[in-house]
Amino acid sequence: MEAFNLTSSSPPTFILNGIPGLEAAHIWISIPFSTIYIISLLGNFTVFFVVAKEQTLHKPMYLLLCMLVLIEIGESTCVVPKALCIFWFGFKTITVDGCVTQMFFLSVFAAMHSAVLVTMAFDRYVAICHPLRYATILTNAQIAKLGLVGLIRAVLLVLPEPLLLRRLPFCANRVIPHTYCEHIAVVKMSCGDTRVNRTYGLVITLVIIGLDLTLIGLSYGLIIRAVLRISSKKAHRKALNTCTAHICVILMSYTSKLFSALTHRFGQGIAAHVHILLANVYVLVPSMLNPIIYGVKTKELRDKVGKYTFRM
Repeated sequence: MEAFNLTSSSPPTFILNGIPGLEAAHIWISIPFSTIYIISLLGNFTVFFVVAKEQTLHKPMYLLLCMLVLIEIGESTCVVPKALCIFWFGFKTITVDGCVTQMFFLSVFAAMHSAVLVTMAFDRYVAICHPLRYATILTNAQIAKLGLVGLIRAVLLVLPEPLLLRRLPFCANRVIPHTYCEHIAVVKMSCGDTRVNRTYGLVITLVIIGLDLTLIGLSYGLIIRAVLRISSKKAHRKALNTCTAHICVILMSYTSKLFSALTHRFGQGIAAHVHILLANVYVLVPSMLNPIIYGVKTKELRDKVGKYTFRM
C-alpha cells in the first residue's frame, strides 16, 4: 500500500466516519447530541454570565467555576459541530491540519479540566481547614496564576502528541472510525511503528489523571480529618455540603474519562460503536451536568441564577 506522511501535501484530508455500524441511525443519534449540546451551552453560559455580572460572586470558588465552564464550552464545541455535520449532511472530510488541531485542543482542554478540579479541591481544603486565612491564601490573583500554570502544563504535556503524530506514515486507508480526531483513533490509522505514540498518549493520560487524583485525594483526606475533629454534627454536614458539588463533578468526570481512555486502548472485545459512543459521552455529558450540579448544590449561585431568570 502506498504510504504518505502528515508533513506531505497529499492526500490532504482524513475521513471521519461517524459511529461505525450505526450509520443508518446517524439522524436519530444527532437528536440527543444536539439537545445535550444546546443544554450544555445554555447552562455554562448562564453560570458564566451570572458570575461575571454579580460582584458578590467574584470569589476564588466562582472564578474557578467560570474557568471550568469555559473549558467545557471549548471541549464540547471542539466535538459537536463537526459530529453534527457528519450526522446531518455527510460532511465527513477533515483536513490533516484540522484533524491535528482538533486533537490538540481536545487534549489541552481535558488536561486543563483536570487541573481546575485539583485547584477546586485545594480551594475547599483551605476554606474548611484554614478558614481564617482563606482570604489571604487564595486571592483572585492567585487563582488567575494557578489557572495560567494549568494552561502551561496542559500545553507542554500535550504538544508532543501532534509532533509525534506528524512523523508517522499513513497508508491508503484514511477513514477514521470516529466522530472526531481522538489521538489514539488517528494513531491506529498509521501503517508505521506507533509504539512511541501509543505509549506517550497512555503515559500522559495516566500521569495527568493519576497525579491529579492523588492531589485531590490528599486534599479530601485532610478535609475529612479536619471535619472529624469538629464535635458538632451540624457543622459536619455544613462543611461537607460545601464539597458535594465538587465531589459529584470529580466522580463523573474522571470515571467517564478513565473508562473511555482504557476501553479505547485495551477493550478489543468491545464493539467499535460502543467505544465511539463512550468517547462522546465523556465529552458531552459532564459538560451538560456540571453547571446543573453546581446550580442545584450551591445556594448562593442558585439564588443569583433565580434572580436573573425571573427578571426575564
